[in-house]
Parts: sequence; structure tokens; C-alpha cells
Amino acid sequence: MAIELTERAVEEVKSIMEAQGLDPKTFVRAIIVGGGCSGMQYTLGFDTEFDPLVDAKYDNDGVIVATEKKFALFLDGAKIDFVDTPTAKGFSIENPKFPAGAGCAACGH
Repeated sequence: MAIELTERAVEEVKSIMEAQGLDPKTFVRAIIVGGGCSGMQYTLGFDTEFDPLVDAKYDNDGVIVATEKKFALFLDGAKIDFVDTPTAKGFSIENPKFPAGAGCAACGH
């Protein structure tokens, strides 16, 4: 498996990269910044520094998503989508291994 981007997410990433005039070698970096009562916390950003000894990468219709190998096991099977509704706009991550609210055991989740 891998980290998957939906078609909407791929289109949005390509649009942002074009609008910002980013280097064609730019890719999306996914990072896990912690967990807790609300589950995993993720950060997405653009990067150009890829280290094959440390990083894993996944191609989604020409959009590369990379993460450190130490995060890859936790993100394997995750799906990144782009949502644009009247109440929300942005990227969302659905991770079947760690559903929202599956945080600390002390909280009863």
C-alpha cells in the first residue's frame, strides 16, 4: 500500500504548485506531529529535499508524496483528499489505521 491522493487532491496540489511557481522537483511532505486524545496529528507541506536513506515516496498521478520512513508504516493506506464546501476548505487525511478519536487509552477511546 501507500499514501494515496484523491483526484481532487492531486488537482489542488498541481494548482497550488503552478500558482506559486514552485520548482518541478517540489513534492508534498507528510509528517506525523503527535497523537493523543484526538488521534494522530498530521502536517502537509511542500519540500524539495528528499533523502532516499530516510524518506519514502509515493507517486500519485505525477504528484509525489514523501514522508520519513519512520512515519511510512503509520501512514500506509492513508488517503489525502481536498475538501471545498461552505463549511470547510482544505486537505483532509483519512487514515484507516488510526481513525479520528482513536487517541490515548486513558481517555477511554
